[in-house]
Amino acid sequence: MSTSVNGPRIRREKKTVALMIALYCRNIHGGRRSNNPAQPQAAQGTRAPLCAECAELHRYAEQRLDRCRFGEGKTTCLACPVHCYAAVQRERIRQVMAYAGPRMLWSHPLLTVLHLLDGRRAIED
Repeated sequence: MSTSVNGPRIRREKKTVALMIALYCRNIHGGRRSNNPAQPQAAQGTRAPLCAECAELHRYAEQRLDRCRFGEGKTTCLACPVHCYAAVQRERIRQVMAYAGPRMLWSHPLLTVLHLLDGRRAIED
Protein backbone atom coordinates (compact mmCIF):
# COMPACT_ATOMS: atom_id res chain seq x y z
CA MET A 1 0.00 0.00 0.00
CA SER A 2 1.37 3.40 -0.98
CA THR A 3 0.99 5.99 1.76
CA SER A 4 2.55 9.10 0.19
CA VAL A 5 0.36 12.17 0.69
CA ASN A 6 2.52 14.49 -1.38
CA GLY A 7 2.46 12.60 -4.65
CA PRO A 8 0.81 13.68 -7.90
CA ARG A 9 -2.39 11.68 -7.32
CA ILE A 10 -3.12 13.29 -3.94
CA ARG A 11 -2.16 16.75 -5.22
CA ARG A 12 -4.59 16.33 -8.13
CA GLU A 13 -7.33 15.12 -5.79
CA LYS A 14 -6.77 18.18 -3.56
CA LYS A 15 -6.96 20.49 -6.56
CA THR A 16 -10.13 18.81 -7.82
CA VAL A 17 -11.92 19.02 -4.47
CA ALA A 18 -10.81 22.66 -4.01
CA LEU A 19 -12.21 23.60 -7.42
CA MET A 20 -15.47 21.74 -6.74
CA ILE A 21 -15.96 23.46 -3.38
CA ALA A 22 -15.14 26.86 -4.92
CA LEU A 23 -17.64 26.29 -7.75
CA TYR A 24 -20.34 25.21 -5.30
CA CYS A 25 -19.66 28.13 -2.94
CA ARG A 26 -19.67 30.70 -5.74
CA ASN A 27 -22.92 29.44 -7.27
CA ILE A 28 -24.87 28.32 -4.19
CA HIS A 29 -23.61 30.68 -1.50
CA GLY A 30 -23.06 33.62 -3.83
CA GLY A 31 -19.41 33.87 -2.95
CA ARG A 32 -20.17 35.32 0.49
CA ARG A 33 -16.91 35.88 2.28
CA SER A 34 -15.99 34.97 5.80
CA ASN A 35 -15.62 37.88 8.22
CA ASN A 36 -12.82 36.06 10.03
CA PRO A 37 -9.49 37.55 8.82
CA ALA A 38 -7.62 34.44 10.00
CA GLN A 39 -9.64 32.26 7.65
CA PRO A 40 -8.29 31.76 4.13
CA GLN A 41 -10.50 33.51 1.61
CA ALA A 42 -9.81 31.14 -1.27
CA ALA A 43 -9.24 27.43 -1.55
CA GLN A 44 -5.73 26.52 -2.60
CA GLY A 45 -5.51 26.45 -6.37
CA THR A 46 -8.52 28.71 -6.84
CA ARG A 47 -9.15 32.44 -7.00
CA ALA A 48 -12.71 32.31 -5.69
CA PRO A 49 -13.40 33.45 -2.13
CA LEU A 50 -15.03 30.89 0.13
CA CYS A 51 -17.63 31.45 2.81
CA ALA A 52 -16.84 30.20 6.31
CA GLU A 53 -18.83 26.98 5.82
CA CYS A 54 -17.07 26.08 2.57
CA ALA A 55 -13.63 27.09 3.90
CA GLU A 56 -14.19 24.73 6.83
CA LEU A 57 -15.24 21.90 4.48
CA HIS A 58 -12.18 22.54 2.30
CA ARG A 59 -9.83 22.33 5.30
CA TYR A 60 -11.54 19.12 6.43
CA ALA A 61 -11.24 17.54 2.97
CA GLU A 62 -7.54 18.43 2.80
CA GLN A 63 -6.96 16.89 6.24
CA ARG A 64 -8.70 13.70 5.16
CA LEU A 65 -6.56 13.50 2.01
CA ASP A 66 -3.40 14.14 4.07
CA ARG A 67 -4.33 11.21 6.30
CA CYS A 68 -5.62 8.83 3.62
CA ARG A 69 -4.34 5.37 4.42
CA PHE A 70 -4.23 4.45 0.72
CA GLY A 71 -2.14 7.46 -0.34
CA GLU A 72 -1.20 7.46 -4.00
CA GLY A 73 -2.98 4.14 -4.52
CA LYS A 74 -6.38 5.57 -3.59
CA THR A 75 -9.53 5.55 -5.64
CA THR A 76 -12.08 8.36 -5.34
CA CYS A 77 -13.64 8.74 -1.91
CA LEU A 78 -17.02 7.59 -3.22
CA ALA A 79 -15.55 4.25 -4.31
CA CYS A 80 -13.37 3.82 -1.20
CA PRO A 81 -14.14 0.96 1.19
CA VAL A 82 -13.11 3.15 4.17
CA HIS A 83 -15.35 6.17 4.76
CA CYS A 84 -13.16 8.44 6.86
CA TYR A 85 -15.44 11.51 6.72
CA ALA A 86 -17.70 12.16 9.70
CA ALA A 87 -21.39 11.89 8.83
CA VAL A 88 -22.05 15.65 8.67
CA GLN A 89 -19.04 16.40 6.46
CA ARG A 90 -19.77 13.36 4.29
CA GLU A 91 -23.26 14.74 3.56
CA ARG A 92 -21.87 18.23 2.87
CA ILE A 93 -19.21 16.96 0.45
CA ARG A 94 -21.82 14.73 -1.21
CA GLN A 95 -23.97 17.82 -1.87
CA VAL A 96 -20.97 19.73 -3.20
CA MET A 97 -19.96 16.93 -5.55
CA ALA A 98 -23.50 16.28 -6.76
CA TYR A 99 -23.80 19.93 -7.72
CA ALA A 100 -20.26 20.69 -8.90
CA GLY A 101 -19.35 17.36 -10.51
CA PRO A 102 -21.41 17.72 -13.70
CA ARG A 103 -20.50 21.43 -13.99
CA MET A 104 -16.77 20.70 -13.70
CA LEU A 105 -16.89 19.09 -17.13
CA TRP A 106 -17.28 22.55 -18.69
CA SER A 107 -14.71 24.43 -16.65
CA HIS A 108 -12.12 21.70 -15.98
CA PRO A 109 -12.71 18.84 -18.43
CA LEU A 110 -9.32 17.13 -17.97
CA LEU A 111 -9.59 17.02 -14.17
CA THR A 112 -13.16 15.77 -14.48
CA VAL A 113 -12.22 12.90 -16.79
CA LEU A 114 -9.23 11.97 -14.61
CA HIS A 115 -11.47 11.99 -11.53
CA LEU A 116 -13.98 9.72 -13.28
CA LEU A 117 -11.18 7.34 -14.28
CA ASP A 118 -9.82 7.35 -10.74
CA GLY A 119 -13.24 6.25 -9.52
CA ARG A 120 -13.04 3.16 -11.71
CA ARG A 121 -9.64 2.05 -10.52
CA ALA A 122 -9.08 -0.48 -7.78
CA ILE A 123 -7.19 0.47 -4.66
CA GLU A 124 -3.55 -0.50 -5.01
CA ASP A 125 -2.16 -2.57 -2.14
